[in-house]
Amino acid sequence: MSETYDAIIVGGGHNGLITAGYLVKAGWNVAVFERRPIIGGAVCTEEDRIPGYKIDVGSSAHIMIHQTPVLGDLGLERFGLEYLEMDPWGYAPSPNGGPAIRFYKDLEKTCESIAAVSPSDAEAYRKFADAWKGINEGALRAFLGEPSPWKLFKAFFGRSIKGCGRIEMLRKIFGPYGQLVEETFENEQLKTAILWLAAQSGPPPGEIASGNFAGWHAMYHQSGMKRAKGGSGALTQALKKMILAGGGTVREDAPVRRILTDASGKKTTGVELESGEQFEAKTVVAACHIKTTVETLLADAPLPERIRKGVAKLRIGNGFGMIVRCAMSGLPEYAGEPLNGGAGDCHHGLQLLCGSREEIDDAYGDFMRGRPPENPVPLAMTFSALDPTLAPEGKHVLFVWGQYHPYELRNGENWDDIAEREADKLLAAVDRYAPGTSEKVIDRYIQTPLEIERLHGHHRGNVMHLEMSLDQMFFFRPLPELSRYRVPSVDGLYLTGASTHPGGGVWGASGHNTAKVMLNRKGR
Repeated sequence: MSETYDAIIVGGGHNGLITAGYLVKAGWNVAVFERRPIIGGAVCTEEDRIPGYKIDVGSSAHIMIHQTPVLGDLGLERFGLEYLEMDPWGYAPSPNGGPAIRFYKDLEKTCESIAAVSPSDAEAYRKFADAWKGINEGALRAFLGEPSPWKLFKAFFGRSIKGCGRIEMLRKIFGPYGQLVEETFENEQLKTAILWLAAQSGPPPGEIASGNFAGWHAMYHQSGMKRAKGGSGALTQALKKMILAGGGTVREDAPVRRILTDASGKKTTGVELESGEQFEAKTVVAACHIKTTVETLLADAPLPERIRKGVAKLRIGNGFGMIVRCAMSGLPEYAGEPLNGGAGDCHHGLQLLCGSREEIDDAYGDFMRGRPPENPVPLAMTFSALDPTLAPEGKHVLFVWGQYHPYELRNGENWDDIAEREADKLLAAVDRYAPGTSEKVIDRYIQTPLEIERLHGHHRGNVMHLEMSLDQMFFFRPLPELSRYRVPSVDGLYLTGASTHPGGGVWGASGHNTAKVMLNRKGR
């Protein structure tokens, strides 16, 4: 073996880099090995996909990370990371030409916007945000640490639930988020906007024990939503700089073939790259999909059979969605929106282009039948209106995400054959709200569920790694035996990433938690 490290991180996604950052800060000798030519995993921005444009190839909006201590702990602003406030962070135009609803970080401004379409719902929204604030704060505390039944109990059964209506709030938590929204609000435009944003975590509106996917909406009024200047990958590039400045090693275009163990198989000793190079380490962190970790990197290790069987049976689902990344000659022009130089505040955040609950249900119905949605539902993002560095002067970028596009098609079609057709359908769905948008497309990069799997290693195109249902969350994620960020049968082997608690999204809680577990065990 050529070099020895205190820790090797397999995978350069944001969680793996955050774990590495904390360890480097603590004085560990750390190396990160990333299989792709550029660091970042699904938090990555590329400049050669469409020359002249900075194109995110994974996540775009950074939400949850601002509710954690990660950015401050690692001092990433010193390494060039700058965030821009998306305000309003949500824009929901009326399908009938009425006033749009804007969601601001400021709760009162949001209520004023809601009042323009439904005065009674403005007050209902204010009460909704207040009722869920404490629950979300309790859940956040549970997310920032090793998961346990006790932490879950405190989060949802403790003092975070206010007043004498605890039983009623518990009913809402463990009910479907579709029912929560239906019984809380009256206006269809408002209900649809909240439903569509809640659906971005994956489970459909009717799934049991999903209430907090809608309840979490209240948390956005505390942290807001932000955009990393220069692209989503600015976060992971800053992490890379921080690691290098602390004496760590980051190797790109260095795919790992396997995690090495000693002769007994009970202790990790390092990694072997596909090039044949071997590197020794006291600890190894698998910052990749749990199926990749167990079925590929540990294929030769004598893991307990119950772990192999458990991982094989995990519910990955049948894809998640697809996205079209466009270079544009101009921005979408929504009816009735005042524009300044071609841009308005409607372009600053997530554009929730969903006309009704029925549209979500229909798209999900097509998904369950194993076919692309006949009428896809788009979520549009135009961050060049907020950050001109993303495109040449006078030009823009448009990212159009469509939910419920199945990875495995049951109608005999293949994603490589239908990618262009389905991209056209998504852009046509944007045209319904902003006519002429598709005519402004200069070039585009299409990420079907199959392309997402190829690029990021997300099995079956699920960007959350595993279904975000209660039976695969908290101390069940990915399995009870693996939920505390380590493989108990292999000393020195740890886990991080979206396959672990608390799941997918850009917030780095898993990376933070893994590092704390490693540092605490080292201290003991």
